[in-house]
Amino acid sequence: MSYVPNTTEEQREMLRAIGADSIEDLLAPIPADVRLKRPLNLPASLPERDVRRTLTALAERNADLDHFVSFLGAGSYEHYVPSAVPHLVKRSEYYTSYTPYQPEVSQGMLQATYEFQTMVCQITGMDVANASLYDGATAVVEAALLAVGPEGVGEVLISRALDPQYRATLQTYAHARGFTLRDLALEDGVTELGALEAALTPQTKAVVVQHPNFFGALEDVRAIERLVHATGALFVVAISEPASLAALEPPGAYGADIVAAEGQSLGSAQGYGGPALGLFATREKFVRRLPGRLVGRTIDNRGQDGYVLTLQTREQHIRRERATSNICTNQALLAVAASVYLATLGKQGFAELGAQCLRRAHYAQRRICAVPGFTPLFERPFFDEFAVAAPLPPGQINTALRDLGIVGGYDLGEDYPEYGNAMQFCVTETRTREEIDTLVAALEEIVGGAHE
Repeated sequence: MSYVPNTTEEQREMLRAIGADSIEDLLAPIPADVRLKRPLNLPASLPERDVRRTLTALAERNADLDHFVSFLGAGSYEHYVPSAVPHLVKRSEYYTSYTPYQPEVSQGMLQATYEFQTMVCQITGMDVANASLYDGATAVVEAALLAVGPEGVGEVLISRALDPQYRATLQTYAHARGFTLRDLALEDGVTELGALEAALTPQTKAVVVQHPNFFGALEDVRAIERLVHATGALFVVAISEPASLAALEPPGAYGADIVAAEGQSLGSAQGYGGPALGLFATREKFVRRLPGRLVGRTIDNRGQDGYVLTLQTREQHIRRERATSNICTNQALLAVAASVYLATLGKQGFAELGAQCLRRAHYAQRRICAVPGFTPLFERPFFDEFAVAAPLPPGQINTALRDLGIVGGYDLGEDYPEYGNAMQFCVTETRTREEIDTLVAALEEIVGGAHE
C-alpha cells in the first residue's frame, strides 16, 4: 500500500460522489514502484520567524553572483537592464495580468503586447510575430510542428551547432508527435553545406539552424537558404542571443521562413536559468498557423484605436483538438519587459549594444588566445561568444577561477566531447576591459601554476 493520509469527512464525501471507496482507489493507476510508501520526510511546523531564519540560511548557501564577474553564456546572457524596465513592469496592471480575453478592460495590456509583437518584427525583419511562447527551446519546437503540419509526418534536419537543450527538447516532441529528426554534421564550427545538401530529400519539411550558433559562430545563412528553399522545405532560424540582431542582418533579409528565439536577455535578469521568453516570428502566409496569442489593432465605433486578441487558432477553448498548437499560456510579463527594454534603448541604443558586444568579445578572444595553451577552436567570425581549446580540463580552470571571484566559460565537453578540452567564453557590453584583463591574468596564473 502507498502511504495515504487520513481522510476528512469532506474528502470521503467527494470520494463517494465519484464512486471511489478511498484515496487509494484514485492512486491505483500509478505504478507501484514509483509510489511513496511512507509519510513525507518533512520537519515539524515552525513559527513564521523561524521559517524566515531557515529560508535565509538556505539562501545564503547560494553564491551571490553580484560579487562575481561572469564570462558564461551558452544560452543565457547578461546584459545591463535599465532601471526603467523593472519599475514599469512591476506596475500592478502588468504583473497581475493574464490572458486579456475581455478587451474592454484590457486595453493597456493588449497595447503593450501589440507593441511587443511590432518590435519583434522590427528586429527580426519578419512579417508577423506572436505574443510570446515559453522559451527558446519550445519556440523551436513550435517551428518544427508548424513545418510538419497537423499530420506530424516528415523529416526535420537540425544542425549540431543548435543549442543542445533545443535539440533535446525537439527529440522529446518528435518522439511523441511521430516526425523524424536528423542531425547535420559540422565543419569548422558551422553547419557543413555538403552534408546539408546530401541530407535534403522530398520528405524534408524544415531545416533548423542557429545563427549565431551555439558556439557563437556565424553560419553561412544565405547559402543554407538557397539549398533549403530549392527543395521546398522551410528555413527555420533559431537565435539564443537576441542582442546579435543589433549587429547582424535580420533573418527576414536572408530568407528565413520562421524565427524562433530566446528573449531572456531583452530586459530580464538571469535567475538560475530563468525565467525565459520565447520569441516567434514568421512570414504572413503562416499567420493562421501561428502558435500562441496574437494581438491585432483595429478602430472602434468612436474612431479610436482598439486592441483585441485575434486569430486564436491555437486556443483550446476555441479550437480544442483542431488547434494548431496547444501552448496554454505565454510569458506576458517578460514580453512587456522586452518591450520596455527595447523602447528604452531605442534604435541607436540597440545598435550600440550590438557594437559593444562585438568589440569587447573580440578583444577578449585575442587576449585569451595570447595565453600559452589557449587557441581558437574555430576560425570563424563570431558575435559575443567564442570557443577555445584549453591546455587544462575546463572544470579545473573554472574551479580555480571561481576561487578568484570569476565565473569562467562553458565546458563544451558536456555536449561535444569530440572537441576535448574546449571551453566557451561570453563577453557582452557588461564586461569592462579591466575585467577582461583580470580574467586573462588569472588564466596565465592558473596555466603557469599547473606547469610548475
